[in-house]
Amino acid sequence: MFRSLRIRNYRLFFVGQVVSNIGTWMQRIAQDWLVLSLAGSSTAVGVTMALQFLPMLLFGLYGGVLVDRFPKRRLLFLTQTSMAFTGLALAALTLSGHVQVWHVYVAAFAVGMATVVDNPARQSFVSEMVGPEQLQNAVSLNSANFQSARLVGPAVAGVLITTVGTGWAFLFNGLSFIAPITSLLLMRTRDLRPVRRAPRAKGQLREGLRYVAGRPELLWPIVLVGFIGTFGFNFPVWLSAYADDVFHADAGAYSLFNTLMAVGSVSGALLAARRGTARLRVLIAGALAFGLLEIVAALAPTYWMFALLMVPIGMFGLTVNVTTNTAIQMGTDPAMRGRVMALYMMVFLGGTPLGAPIAGWVTDAYGPRAGFVAGGVVATAAAVTVGLVLVRAGGLRLSVGWHERHPRVRFVAKEKSKETSKELPQQSSKETSKETSTDEVVPV
Repeated sequence: MFRSLRIRNYRLFFVGQVVSNIGTWMQRIAQDWLVLSLAGSSTAVGVTMALQFLPMLLFGLYGGVLVDRFPKRRLLFLTQTSMAFTGLALAALTLSGHVQVWHVYVAAFAVGMATVVDNPARQSFVSEMVGPEQLQNAVSLNSANFQSARLVGPAVAGVLITTVGTGWAFLFNGLSFIAPITSLLLMRTRDLRPVRRAPRAKGQLREGLRYVAGRPELLWPIVLVGFIGTFGFNFPVWLSAYADDVFHADAGAYSLFNTLMAVGSVSGALLAARRGTARLRVLIAGALAFGLLEIVAALAPTYWMFALLMVPIGMFGLTVNVTTNTAIQMGTDPAMRGRVMALYMMVFLGGTPLGAPIAGWVTDAYGPRAGFVAGGVVATAAAVTVGLVLVRAGGLRLSVGWHERHPRVRFVAKEKSKETSKELPQQSSKETSKETSTDEVVPV
């Protein structure tokens, strides 16, 4: 489960990210609660989310081009430093008592601009540290790292907000970037496996889009996470509204919801680290379970029932994220990885500027339960639709029968018997650009 930590450079990277991720989660909780306190509106929280992810929507593909052109380690040093200064500036404004809502908006947009380059660089830099053999394990551990910090960050942020104020959470986040910056400086350059950088040329954005469009095993997972990321992951809007309006609690309840969701997310990430391959059937099943659980949680009648449902929601949401991330990286030519990962992150995170204000408006107008249900319905519909598209594209049919006195339901190739059914398109762990066949499917 932890085999990629044997590699020194990745171990340094992992430790640095632990500290930084805790600070990131502290700032997220403090930022959302501060905006809700200053503006008194879930729509304002949605606008903050939108501004933070709007740069990814507008400039995400350009960030991918930069990642393919320049050394990723150098780019990460610049982006981490810029985010550190943003956190420290917001801390100074809040601790001095001069903070206003528009200050938070500007800070969120500044972090979003840095994320345009930071996200694809960080995602694709993993393969340069560990190589293709350990890629799935390292990607899963990265997710476990991020979600483990979610166990600590919201809890600490909740304590700080209720005792000394939100400014100290911003200050911790700004200082936490010292850890990843130091880890980047301590890495051994000779142990890295840099890929061939793309030369400066015209049409590189179109080249990346054509590359994805010609590979259904990359295209449809990106489409699926686009719908889920836009409409199903607006938790800062919903959870803050549930804590404040439905259960009439304080910031401690909001941080508890996030912490319990992180428990499930860590479990999902560790399970993914043990798996050898990224299966598309796992992606579809995880997305379907995620959407259905959101609908159930939205209708939960009690505080603790709602809180406990955050655990499986976190687990299946993380399963969707890790499976898509790993499948895309394994199925992409290394020279194209920056652009493909930028497209993936643009669709997954860039949809938030569209979905968050809508979720905030629905929540304000019709109540938190209606907003949460709507997100779950969209995620469920997207999972079913993309699953059917993949089945149709693979020339498959549903096979229902008995096997050793047990019912068995699976998809098989139309032209072949169920005994000769094959597997879904599997992304190769080799660093090649060979296109994976789409006429194969895994038994469901």
